[in-house]
Amino acid sequence: MRVEIWSDIACPWCYVGKARFEKALAAFPHRDGVEVVHRSFELDPNRAKGDSGPVIPMLMRKYGMTEEQAREGERRLGENAAAEGLDYRTEGRDHGNTFDMHRLLHLAKERGRQDELIGLLYRANFAEERSVFVDDERVVEVAVEAGLDADEVRAVLADPARYAEDVRADEREAAELGANGVPFFVLDRTYGISGAQPAEVFTQALRQAWGERAPLTTLADTGSGSGDACGPDGCAVPQSG
Repeated sequence: MRVEIWSDIACPWCYVGKARFEKALAAFPHRDGVEVVHRSFELDPNRAKGDSGPVIPMLMRKYGMTEEQAREGERRLGENAAAEGLDYRTEGRDHGNTFDMHRLLHLAKERGRQDELIGLLYRANFAEERSVFVDDERVVEVAVEAGLDADEVRAVLADPARYAEDVRADEREAAELGANGVPFFVLDRTYGISGAQPAEVFTQALRQAWGERAPLTTLADTGSGSGDACGPDGCAVPQSG
């Protein structure tokens, strides 16, 4: 069975959602028969390379938040990440273009290191101090840590055409499937799960998809509300309990 995950490195709910899905997958009896493929989705595809800046002012400007609202949203996201055992910097993070990182994820897929790379890119973006948006050598370091060759990574970064069509093809396919936000999980082209749902939802979907073949059905209402996700209009802000 194949699970395809559309996501963006700049999406905090993708970071959390990956951890929740992996918790469900680890407990799934047929986990060795599940192939996970990461697909590209840019939340801000028109943003220029090199255009980066702090997250809090970006949230205020783009989504009309007050500074207090933006900081509270980041704090709650940090709590959700911590609940999944993830580190999350609620202060001092930045935001920028992710296209090159998506191109490298396609290289990593060819080299069998895609899951390692996306996990390390998430960690670098959300948990570590050095930016992945302003320094290509930082991205090279992360890619090497994931098991890729440094010279090959630099060659891809130096050639904007390498894997560019692969990224665009993923994004077109997401639109065709009706995904307007991420994370978006597609299980064996049978079930679609929108948002960073609880691990229990992924467990249920894995069980159902394992033995079924049917047109794509999006699990929008799971009884616990829609999953938290990031889209063109911003990232859902977790509510206090």
